[in-house]
Amino acid sequence: MNLMPIKVLVIIPTYNEAANISRQLREIDAIRSKLSSTYDLDILNVDDNSPDGTADLARTLKLKDFHQIINAKKNGLGPAYISGFKWGLERDYDLFVEMDSDGSHLTGQLLDLLEASKGIDLVIGTRWMAGGNIENWPWYRKLISKGGTAYAARALKLPFKDLTSGYRVLSRQFLESLDLNSISSKGYGFQIEIAFQAYVNGFTIAQVPITFIERKLGSSKMTLGIALEAFRFISLRGLSRILSVIIRR
Repeated sequence: MNLMPIKVLVIIPTYNEAANISRQLREIDAIRSKLSSTYDLDILNVDDNSPDGTADLARTLKLKDFHQIINAKKNGLGPAYISGFKWGLERDYDLFVEMDSDGSHLTGQLLDLLEASKGIDLVIGTRWMAGGNIENWPWYRKLISKGGTAYAARALKLPFKDLTSGYRVLSRQFLESLDLNSISSKGYGFQIEIAFQAYVNGFTIAQVPITFIERKLGSSKMTLGIALEAFRFISLRGLSRILSVIIRR
């Protein structure tokens, strides 16, 4: 008896990624044909009204099973993913993939993450574990990233090695359990908040090694404000844990 393929939604948030989006979408489109016997993979681009025409470029590729949400303004990473989750939950997808649009996440490793998601609610593609790697980062960026994850893991008592990683697979069951409207982080702190919610509410989590490649084109969206937002969330939620006041959703 042939089993129906698992419905997967790959969510690609974008803001001013005209230099990268066409290549990234073509790579995803190419690999999904190789996975089609097991995974029925659709693509959702959530664009924050990019002034450089990112959304238009993505649309002109005319890819099969490609969808878009165009926001009226720049809302940030967290709101982009939340709108993608809501869109996918309404359409009965089983798994939700988070992936950057700048080529830093290798589409060739998507199968590894999907396979690891069997019976697992959150799979985190992890740079800071055996088999993981970062290419083309100077030493100080590695120090900041590794130090930030170490601080978050210690403050929140989370046993994971890469809490800010944005290459992930989330189960429908996990997302349905969340009050998505109450997720507060807009930047990369969003990834920490999601992992925290999965852990304290007893969902299963796995770590899979990935290779992260620094973007070659375009500019990073990391700002001091995003870093401070993540620091604030970690510190406040860590204090709540110390006081044994764990906020559950």
